[in-house]
Formats: sequence, structure tokens, C-alpha cells
Amino acid sequence: MTVPEKLVSLREQLSNSNLDAWIVPSADPHQSEYVADRWKGRTWISGFTGSAGTVVITKDKAGLWTDSRYFVQAASELKDSGITLMKEGLPETLSIEDWLKQELPEGAAIGFDGAVMSITQVKALEEKLQSKHIELESKTDLLNAIWQDRPQMPVNPIILLGDEIAGESRTSKIKRIRDKMATSNAKHCILTGLDDIAWTLNIRGKDVEYNPVAYSWVVISESSTHLFIDSNKLSDEIKNKLIQDNISIHDYADFFLFLAGLEEARVLIDPDKTSQKIRDAINSACTIIEKPSIPFDLKAIKNETELKGIRDAHIRDGAAMVKWLFWLEQNIANGPHTEVTLAEKLEEFRKAGEHYQGPSFSTIAGYNGNGAIVHYEAEAETAATVKPEGMLLLDSGGQYLDGTTDITRTISLGTPTEKQKHCYTLVLKGHIDLAKAVFPKGYNGSQVDTFSRAAIWADFMNYGHGTGHGVGHFLNVHEGPQRIRPENSVPLEIGMLTSNEPGLYFEGEFGIRIENLVITKMLKRNEFGTFYGFETVTLCPIDKSLIDKEMMTKDEIEWLNNYHLQVYKALSPLLTESETMWLKDKTLAI
Repeated sequence: MTVPEKLVSLREQLSNSNLDAWIVPSADPHQSEYVADRWKGRTWISGFTGSAGTVVITKDKAGLWTDSRYFVQAASELKDSGITLMKEGLPETLSIEDWLKQELPEGAAIGFDGAVMSITQVKALEEKLQSKHIELESKTDLLNAIWQDRPQMPVNPIILLGDEIAGESRTSKIKRIRDKMATSNAKHCILTGLDDIAWTLNIRGKDVEYNPVAYSWVVISESSTHLFIDSNKLSDEIKNKLIQDNISIHDYADFFLFLAGLEEARVLIDPDKTSQKIRDAINSACTIIEKPSIPFDLKAIKNETELKGIRDAHIRDGAAMVKWLFWLEQNIANGPHTEVTLAEKLEEFRKAGEHYQGPSFSTIAGYNGNGAIVHYEAEAETAATVKPEGMLLLDSGGQYLDGTTDITRTISLGTPTEKQKHCYTLVLKGHIDLAKAVFPKGYNGSQVDTFSRAAIWADFMNYGHGTGHGVGHFLNVHEGPQRIRPENSVPLEIGMLTSNEPGLYFEGEFGIRIENLVITKMLKRNEFGTFYGFETVTLCPIDKSLIDKEMMTKDEIEWLNNYHLQVYKALSPLLTESETMWLKDKTLAI
């Protein structure tokens, strides 16, 4: 069916169910960012393929709400669909709740699948719609009735990480979680986030593209741990190891029956990660405690084993990037090359590296104007042909057994314009200023964000995305709780791995982003307090041909030269002689 045909079918279901609107978020029952095909309902109903967005369908209208990263992409993909693009964050754009209040009559009924809407989301809907006495229905999933070829749940084998990779046993992590539970007098802790579960049990899977997780649930009680998972994912050896660690194994589908059977007790859940369906399934005799997921905070601070793995993975990943950059410079004139084929070539180099498991997200290869689409994804049929001119923005990353990488480089493929050099240098200044920042212990992502924007603001420009996101250890490339962005109150702590990625974007012309990953570290403790800074772990040359040296300060130049020296020393042992000579030239001091 076409998107308009799907909307007609969905509206028939609305009428049959006595509903006035239906909400389709971008989520699965675990509130994941990336989801298995079975849970790509928003993509299926709308045709919009971005990772973030919500579709709302009434009997005569439909809208897609998404943020500035996807405005250009969404406008293109929604063309002739019958769905209006609602640009979140703009003053003229109504929120979903205000739009529903405007469009629906008093006492209307709104439906959604309670399995994929979090408790927090449902509470917000209830509070904002109660003035019009609008009812919410979360017990059914109308998409099932019209999505006839809906994919099944994935069944892929999991692996166990040894302590030599994870740095801490699952029994130790469970004990730490129980210690945190005790502070809230909780008898049970329900884990729903797939990366929280993977970290806690030192398991990794292949159920979700890019994220090495497995669909599962976990309930940690005072003296027992329960894992709910399709047993087909577990080898006999893995089953035995989990059982030896006092972990009871149940079928994935039995989770809700287990919740209904909980005795009267205090149960800890994360309302942001727990679906309304789970909340409704918990025995009503239980007392619900709503707090952030305990592993969510614990896993953000990497242990020494994880940090060593992260550094090692970035050396191998940096070598793959250099091999690709060298290849590109040698072959760009011998086309045709497209955004897709260039991304595929980089994947070849990464695959040749030790411990490589796959990409950590879909590579963004944006040539010229496509680079201005922040989360652009090239398709083979429509990908731009890349020529030895203009600019290419390449944002990519890898999953390795010992770490997760995420790197962006913007490179000139010809002779850059003055505008390109000026704007690139502004972004580089912002990147360097954050990389070498010094800040007091306790400072959060919102306070630190200004380091990266000051030089860009001074030129009366800005970028609409955050400067940094947390990154997992062979886990999700986007991880919290820390962020470096204008609105984040979580303090940066020693051992956190975060991205540093300022940018500038000019629609239809070009985009610029420079991204490295950084580890928060302590710099000094004295009578004035404790001061933190960053260790940059991403290793890859920054395009010097795009730099206007006159715009840079002495300290910024010193940082860049030292960084390039580090890149050369770390990567040259993994390169061929010709690649090493190329890298030496690219990392010479300016």
C-alpha cells in the first residue's frame, strides 16, 4: 500500500474502534532509539525513515512531528503522503498535545499502543488533554489490523562478554544494583532498556541494527535475578553460565504474567524507559517507585578495562579511516563514486580490523548540499555522484568487541571557497576549545556546551543539534545520561565517554561537522577545588586544507599540532609505507 492508502485503512480502524485519533511514536516496547523491523510502525505508516518522530492521525488530518535534524529529509519523504510536517522547536509549531486539543472535540478518544508509549509520555498526554476531557485508550494496536506483512520478532544468538572485556562480572553489577535498590527499600527492580540489560548481564546480541542488544526483560529481586528472553537465542553453554550466576531464565512472552504475580512489594521502574503496558501489568498490590534506571547511570562511567578497550578500538578505527582517506584521495578522480559506494568502501576497511562487529549507526555520507542534512542517509537509487570538487561530510562509526566509535570528518575534494574555509575554521575552533576545556567538578553538559559555541556565536551563527552525546562500550552509540547541549543538567564525571561535534550547515550548499570522542578526566585538585577536562580518543587527521590559520589562536594551533602528532604516532604502525607517508604529510604542523 501507498502511504495515502495506509492512512485510509487506519482511519477505517479508527471509526471501527470509536477513536478520534491514533498516535504512532518511534519506539519499541523497550523505548529504544533504534528498533527491530517489527517496531518500525511510524516508518511504515508515514514513509519517513529518520530515527526520531511521531505521527498523529485523525479522521481528516495527519502530522509528523520531528526535530531540526530531519526537517529537510522529512519534507522530501512526506511529499504527497497526506501527512503534514510539523517542525518541532519552531515557535509557530504546536506541540502534539496542543494540536490534538485544537483538532479534537470535547470528550474525544485518542488511541495508541501502550506497549510502545512510556509512562512519562502517557502522563504528559493525560495532564495536557484533561481540560477537554479527552480519553486515552492504550490496550490495542490498530497497526496490526492493517500491517499484513509485519515482520516477526528477531531471534538472533547472543554472546557473553568475559571480564577481560567488560572489566566487571555480571554478579558484581547485580550486587551494585541491589545496593542502589536498598536505598529506596525496593524489593524488585525492572529493567526494560535493552542496553541496560546488556550491560548488566554482560551479554550482547544482534536483534537491533547497529546496537548490539537482544530483546529481553530483566527483573532483579533481593535474592534472585530473572531474565526473560527467547531461549532460541541461548546456547546450552550460555544458559549454564547464566544459571551458575543465579540467573533464572524465562520465556520473553512470560514477562507480563510474572509481573502480575509479584507479591505485595516495592517495585522500582524507570518511567522514561517503561511502557504503559508494563505499568498496567504490575500487580496492583505493589507499590511503584519511579526513578531513573540504575544501570543507566552506572554504565555511563567506564571502568579501566572498558577505557583501555575504547582506546584500542579507536586506534584500529582510526587506521581504517586513514586507509579510506588515502584511498579516496588516490581514486576520487577515477569515478564514478557515489555517497553510497564511498560508505561501502569505508566499511571494507573497517571489516579488515580486529574485533570488528559492524557499523555503530548508518553512515552519513553527504556530498555538498547533502552534507547540510544533519542526519542524511544516502540511498543507492538517489545518492549523489561524488566528484573531485566540493566538500564531503562523512559521519560514521564501528562496533568492536572492545569499544564503540563515532567520528565525523568534513573534507575538501577540490579547492575550497573562502566561505567554506571561514566556516570550517569556526567549527574547528569550537571543537578545539571544547577539547581543551578546563571546568570545575560538578559542571554539567549545559555549562560545558558553551565552550564549543563561543567562536561560532561570535560570528553570529549557530547549529541546531547538541554538541555531544554519551557513547557506550560495545553498546549503543547514543547513550545517557550525560549530554553536551544547551539543556542538560547531568554533571560530567570521570570515565564518561562523550562526543565533541560542533557543526555549521548551509542548506543546498554544504555542511561541516568535526567529531571526536572524549573521555572526562581529572586535571588538577588544589585549594580552589577539583578541575576536569577531556582526553580525546578518536584518532584521525583533520583536513588542514580547509583551515584559515589566521583565524586561529596560538593555543588552538598548538592543540591541533599536538593532536596530529598523536595521530601519526598511534596509527602509523598499522599502515602501509605509502599510507604512512600520506599520513605524515596530513599531520605536519601548521
